[in-house]
Amino acid sequence: MSTPARQVHQLLATLSHGDAIGNEALAIQKCLRAAGYASDIFAEGVHPRVARLARPLWEYYSVSSAETVCIFHFSIGSAASPLIFHAPDRLALIYHNITPPEWFVGYHRLLTQLCYRGRRELAAFAARADLALGDSEFNRRELEQAGFRATAVLPIVLDLATYDAPRSPVVERLYADGRTNVLFVGRVITNKKIDDLIRAFACYQRLFNPQSRLLLVGDYRGQERYLTVLQQQIQRLNVSDVVFAGHVEHDELLAYYGLADVFLCLSEHEGFCVPLVEAMRFGVPVLAYDAGAVRDTLRGGGLLIDEKRPQEVAGLIDALVSAGPLRQAVLAGQAQALAAIRATDFGALLRARLAPVLGSAPGARATTANGGPHVRPD
Repeated sequence: MSTPARQVHQLLATLSHGDAIGNEALAIQKCLRAAGYASDIFAEGVHPRVARLARPLWEYYSVSSAETVCIFHFSIGSAASPLIFHAPDRLALIYHNITPPEWFVGYHRLLTQLCYRGRRELAAFAARADLALGDSEFNRRELEQAGFRATAVLPIVLDLATYDAPRSPVVERLYADGRTNVLFVGRVITNKKIDDLIRAFACYQRLFNPQSRLLLVGDYRGQERYLTVLQQQIQRLNVSDVVFAGHVEHDELLAYYGLADVFLCLSEHEGFCVPLVEAMRFGVPVLAYDAGAVRDTLRGGGLLIDEKRPQEVAGLIDALVSAGPLRQAVLAGQAQALAAIRATDFGALLRARLAPVLGSAPGARATTANGGPHVRPD
């Protein structure tokens, strides 16, 4: 009689279609099943396109036990948090970052409250989790600061083959008009510092290239107050051709990357920033402010700056758009970073990171070993 497979399941607030966390959960599941584990995804909310890939959150009670390992993608305002906090399972928490609440004061009261409570809740999990994984070294350090004892880095995995799909012909017809396209991909939200992007682009358009466009690709729903401030800024600076594309479909996103001449990121708080990797995948030179996990994510690629003087940023944009030595050097560095990402054996890395909860008895603490989990001594 065969022995039942050990259960290693995942909990998420939401399994979305095409987002980085959802894709990571699916990749983790694929690796765990290939290694012989019984592994399902349980989510409070599920996008219709991936409904068959997840089970309702309440069904987790049927698999929960002291022998079950739960991988919990921590997020704010989720019913998954109290469920797993009080469950008997061994717990490996994955932290994708919670933006400090002060970023949203004056712009979004509810989000301010949720982020404040979320950071407090994260600290409460420090004594509950057997292992905590950050998707960047920046996030791992936040876990340590929150009191977690055993921590490690498990980078977000991207299926780079999905970026070979056909691109939206509509977007290409709209913006393939000979103008220089400066691109940013990410939510229109205060910590992303879209206002700094507009300020730098205004200088670039005025001083270097009037035939240029700023493409801002990302959801702005729920951020109408900040969007209004940005639109007023655009009028005040008398800058033209700033496009708020909003949330886009995958084929549209691919088209925007294909049209970009430079990717500009001036965000001041990033837990990982997937679009940086996406831009490198498309051979778009990246100019980014060195904050949060940006340096970790770029892995030596891109051009990092530690100040955001608009005229200096504009000059660097001009240099990266031109077919000169700086552009060539940046693209060469990004190619090396992308090669390192492609060479990563995610399955092997995942098993190594989860070894403390998969390979030891319940209740045992992880140990430090050659790049493995970091352990804070008692």
